[in-house]
Amino acid sequence: MSNLIDSEVTEEITIDVVKSRSVKGIVLLTGRTFVLSAISLFATGLLTVFLDPSQFGVFWIVSAIVNFFAYFSDIGLAASLIQKKEKPNDEDLKTTFTIQQLLVLLILIGMFIGMPIFQRIYGLSMEGKYLLYALGISLVFSSLKTIPSVLLERELEFSKLVIPQVIETLVYSLVAVFFAWKGLGLRSFTYAVLIRGFVGLVLIYLYKPWMPGLYFSKKSFKKLLSYGLPYQANTLLAVLKDDAMIAFLGTILGASGMGFLGWAQRWGYAPLRFFMDHIVKVTFPAFARMQDKKQDLKHSLTRSIFFICFLVFPTLIGLLIVAPILVRVIPRYEKWLPAVIPLTFIGINTFFAATTTQLTNLLNSIGKIKVTFKLMIMWTVLTWVLVPILAIKYGVNGAAFGYSVVGFSSIIAIFIARQYVRFSLIDSAFKPALSAIVMGILLYLLRGYLPQNMKSVIILIVIGIVIYLSLSFVLIGQSLVTDIKKSVSTLLGKDN
Repeated sequence: MSNLIDSEVTEEITIDVVKSRSVKGIVLLTGRTFVLSAISLFATGLLTVFLDPSQFGVFWIVSAIVNFFAYFSDIGLAASLIQKKEKPNDEDLKTTFTIQQLLVLLILIGMFIGMPIFQRIYGLSMEGKYLLYALGISLVFSSLKTIPSVLLERELEFSKLVIPQVIETLVYSLVAVFFAWKGLGLRSFTYAVLIRGFVGLVLIYLYKPWMPGLYFSKKSFKKLLSYGLPYQANTLLAVLKDDAMIAFLGTILGASGMGFLGWAQRWGYAPLRFFMDHIVKVTFPAFARMQDKKQDLKHSLTRSIFFICFLVFPTLIGLLIVAPILVRVIPRYEKWLPAVIPLTFIGINTFFAATTTQLTNLLNSIGKIKVTFKLMIMWTVLTWVLVPILAIKYGVNGAAFGYSVVGFSSIIAIFIARQYVRFSLIDSAFKPALSAIVMGILLYLLRGYLPQNMKSVIILIVIGIVIYLSLSFVLIGQSLVTDIKKSVSTLLGKDN
């Protein structure tokens, strides 16, 4: 197997193909989000008709337990394979595969041993117990998919990753809704989870055949672990900074306070989740392939940050402008009015994250994982120092303001990243920021003359789009139109 892999093309893909597939991958993943969101929304609507709230509650509790265990199913080896400068050999792939199967086995044993504790704490019924086991088995399916997924990501073949993901979601939704309609209750989720995992496993191997095998190379393991452990440590810090902080704030703000903060975070971070996450997923392997091509890396980083900022900044500012109207005109939504100020503070954090998240992604992709680790320590400490103190003193608004202060500290990441890649901050972030801010000021002034109704929201959105695109064309020029045309032609054309 090793000889077979090494006898393939020495250079996996050329820089031109990397660029072309990156654009196509971003567009495909954005389209995937639309499709998956539509499927999930429709399925959830039907499931809420056929299932009781208590059954949904058990599903979320059990899912949270498995998600916690799932964190320990990876020690960063998969990310290390994607980031690896040289093409992974058979020893690298099978060592990673073997370690992951061992970790998943240990997790399943831990879940089995801990079952009586989970049943006692959460009052799980026999159906809840079977669902927990099913989700545990889904971890096995997921781990078996790791290597084909890694190989597709290294080659930036996101078109082959998107199709299995869409089919998985469709199958899961159809199965869950069908069995819920038949009155199977919580078992609907159990069957859906198992069938989804099996279907996804078969599809990924059809799109990227790979012969699994158990093998352990101490040399490969140590080399991959040198990147993987810091990478996983960053993930742990992110969990402590975000999820653990939310759990802790619940003891300070109470249920209603956390409801307002959670609402503000959900909508305040929405532009990032919708636009940025896809770009980060695509550019991580793309930047890794460009590690030795400094000029290409500089240009691609500048353009990718620009693309994120160009989409996130106007969406975020537009959201902040129309939010006060929406909470007043949407039926039974005025109860969220106290969350509008926290939404603004969270928006500040989002504004900085639109730039700095891609910079930490760059540092990870070129192997500067320890630099990212230090930045994560800084953000975690600042979050745990500022947010709780401000929450105790000023409540929900104080907690949200704490997040905005942490966002301001991201300027440090910009200076650090520019030591490695001298990207253009003006072309990447300043021009879309200026266009969005001017748009926001004009819309804010206009909002004061409009009545509080949905018609005003539509007027503000339409005028905002016109203002932003006009300002962007003035500041950025013909290259904006050229980029749009290039993206469309790349998506429709062939990359190799």
